[in-house]
Amino acid sequence: MIDLRLLREDPDRVRASQRARGEDVALVDSLLSADERRRSSGVRFDELRAEQKALGKLIPKATGDEKAELLKKAGTLAADVKAADAERDAAAAETQELLGRLSNLVHPDVPVGGEEDFVTLETHGTARDFGAEGFEPKDHLELGQLLGAIDVERGAKVSGSRFYFLTGVGALLELALVNAAIAQATAAGFTPMLTPALVRPQSMAGTGFLGQAAQDVYHLEKDDLYLVGTSEVPLAAYHMDEIIDADRLPLRYAGFSPCFRREAGSHGKDTRGIFRVHQFDKVEMFSYVTPEESQAEHQRLLEWEKQWLTSLELPFRVIDVASGDLGSSASRKYDCEAWIPTQGKYRELTSTSDCTEYQSRRLQIRVRDGKTVRPLATLNGTLCAVPRTIVAILENHQQADGSVRVPEVLRPYLGGREFLEPAAK
Repeated sequence: MIDLRLLREDPDRVRASQRARGEDVALVDSLLSADERRRSSGVRFDELRAEQKALGKLIPKATGDEKAELLKKAGTLAADVKAADAERDAAAAETQELLGRLSNLVHPDVPVGGEEDFVTLETHGTARDFGAEGFEPKDHLELGQLLGAIDVERGAKVSGSRFYFLTGVGALLELALVNAAIAQATAAGFTPMLTPALVRPQSMAGTGFLGQAAQDVYHLEKDDLYLVGTSEVPLAAYHMDEIIDADRLPLRYAGFSPCFRREAGSHGKDTRGIFRVHQFDKVEMFSYVTPEESQAEHQRLLEWEKQWLTSLELPFRVIDVASGDLGSSASRKYDCEAWIPTQGKYRELTSTSDCTEYQSRRLQIRVRDGKTVRPLATLNGTLCAVPRTIVAILENHQQADGSVRVPEVLRPYLGGREFLEPAAK
């Protein structure tokens, strides 16, 4: 959530942020009104309590009619205090509810607009000209079936649409990707983490995933637990309700976990293969820093993502995501999109978001710097979302005979093999 003081001091900035996101601007005025009622009812309660205490000191000293009158007044005052207390609590609850619905403030440099209004910041590598090489590229599913690496038919039989098996070299390729990604993250100073896949409502809400993203979240009603869509959730909640000393920052974690997404609203999109699925594994970077360091840390996370995609020898571009396409927690977000030959376009492989103080305020995570205790900043960045990375590797490194060249960075984790070969029938 945002700082209420900022809302009071500069409501136009908050309105502009909501407008840029395409979200409810009227929410700002409703929140200002609720906050005013919260503060005024709090003052009223304090005044009445002070009067009640003062009266309580007079009653023992009074006698006769004076005491009877004071007791009568005390009864009326007690009812007023109770009513003021209820009004204060109701206004505070409404303020918190409205504040929880407000998205993070959009960074002023973010391009304004919808999904297609991003700005391309840089492009890396060159897409192969398969025509010049004399063959038509196969898509990742055809390649995966030739290699004995992907089985979506049995995935659908066992679990339904958008589920799959990785088999043989497909399973080995995932393990190679995960190990290589964790190795890079560890070398960069991240602490490897294996995180829970089920979290409590407070953890999911605190990271902002029960707002606009709620339709994509799996909820186990009997246990009141949520399946995470990213290890960002448990990594953000890891230090929930804690105060961290400033000299411990930055804290950087690399989480590996399964991820679960309903993919609501994606009917008819990416239905072939494993590009958009309900369950996948991912290595996620997560950072805790001081608010003053968040923009610099955001650039560092982006550089680590670029390093990873470059090591996989993939052509990709970096985009500055437009305001209307940001998640509610993100102030700014960069995506790295890899070229997918058979689709003839770039598709998102990694993303990194600067969430500033938004998540830490919701999760009550603070930094102690001397005598000052204040919210810190959190950031996240995908290092390797496995299925999409497999898609990009298979399609970009395929050979005319159906084999796939293995990027050098992965070879130590695949027994030194240079090619994935079609499976014998």
